[in-house]
Amino acid sequence: VQRFVKPGNTVLIKPNIAFANPEAWASATSPGLVRAMAELVLEAGAKRVIVADHTNHESAKCFQRTGIGAALEGLESVKLIGLDQESMFMEATVPYGKALNTVKIAKLIERSDVLINMPCAKSHAGTDVSFGLKNLMGLVWDRAYFHDSTDLHAAIAELATVIRPDLTVLDATRALVTNGPTGPGKVENLGILIAGTEPLAVDIYAAGLTTWNNRSLAPGSISHLAHASQLGLGPLDVSKLNIVIEG
Repeated sequence: VQRFVKPGNTVLIKPNIAFANPEAWASATSPGLVRAMAELVLEAGAKRVIVADHTNHESAKCFQRTGIGAALEGLESVKLIGLDQESMFMEATVPYGKALNTVKIAKLIERSDVLINMPCAKSHAGTDVSFGLKNLMGLVWDRAYFHDSTDLHAAIAELATVIRPDLTVLDATRALVTNGPTGPGKVENLGILIAGTEPLAVDIYAAGLTTWNNRSLAPGSISHLAHASQLGLGPLDVSKLNIVIEG
């Protein structure tokens, strides 16, 4: 973490806390992992740590039922924020965007020195999977526009050209492999964390961990990942990645 966080930094951690579901459903990032990351960031000298998400359900209920609120209790200089108000977002231009020309993203991104994306690994009815790139939609004000008014897959990819995490840590300790993104569904205990500086690389590696909604998915068959590669965010071929396996 010291590679990314320097003394005095403000660090924004973005887990997936979208739904007010129990931890066992695996529809949110593990509370223990979120706390562990906050502790590591503080040990690296961060002055302030913000954990934030624009939740689908009421934010207070999401924080309580996922266990993330309780997990962060007692950590000084750590604040858990629900991005519930439009005033918390700012307009950003999407260079060369086709599905998006502009998008309202959280002001906290600009006010932070480091952005750590902490998605969970789950299936998704609309996008096949929900990993790191999809998790960035929790930093957007108008998610409905993505789903209802444009090409969702292209929009997710284009968003990834605007919001660029310094580090992505994907929680695949357990994965919601069916009936995502909300669950309940089948949960597999994979016991894996995937960390990387290239968000697309993390996602394409995760795609091969297991089946998603009972299907094996090649990265190129996942539309938002294919769009991201076409935008120059990286290759779709896992063999072209620099992968280090530990543990």
